[in-house]
Amino acid sequence: MLSRLSPYWLWILLALPAFGLTSFAANSPDPDILEKLLHPTGEYAARFMIISMLATPLAMVLRGWRGPRWLKKHRRYFGVAAFGYALLHLAFYLIERASLSKVFEEMTQLNMWTGWIAFLIFLPLAATSFDGAIKAMGPRWKTVQRFVYAAAALTLVHWAMGNDFKGLGPALVHFTPLVALQAYRVWYWYLRPRPTRTA
Repeated sequence: MLSRLSPYWLWILLALPAFGLTSFAANSPDPDILEKLLHPTGEYAARFMIISMLATPLAMVLRGWRGPRWLKKHRRYFGVAAFGYALLHLAFYLIERASLSKVFEEMTQLNMWTGWIAFLIFLPLAATSFDGAIKAMGPRWKTVQRFVYAAAALTLVHWAMGNDFKGLGPALVHFTPLVALQAYRVWYWYLRPRPTRTA
């Protein structure tokens, strides 16, 4: 079923929450609607980033399963979707604050500057997530894409420390599987005991 899903349908599915959130923002009479939508847009960005990063370790753990293989093949879609929701998150934040002085005043807070740096890291990752860039950059493409780990760590802090640590629980629920699977990946490639070769 997943293997037959057209990339166009996948794009539509990934974009559906954005359409709904944007519609709420445009049509709601609630003056605080943008403030209320900051959390869901940020959560969608984090979730899609996590899904894209789960592809390789899941394929290692669940060898032979079609789901992880499909996810690994399409992880770029989820990565670009993560950037799209991060962009929407930022747009809602800037419109809601409606003042550069407020933005600059908040930028010194740990939960804010970690979010800004994570977004800046996302920019080159999203800009190079197409076939032409991969072909042009060659092996350097993977080097650039590895910065997603730094973006993930910053996103975790940004989420966990939001609203006086109210985001800590949800952030840990989402990121713990990623950390566990990435730890398994490191163990498998670098730390697991290997049989010694006999002469």
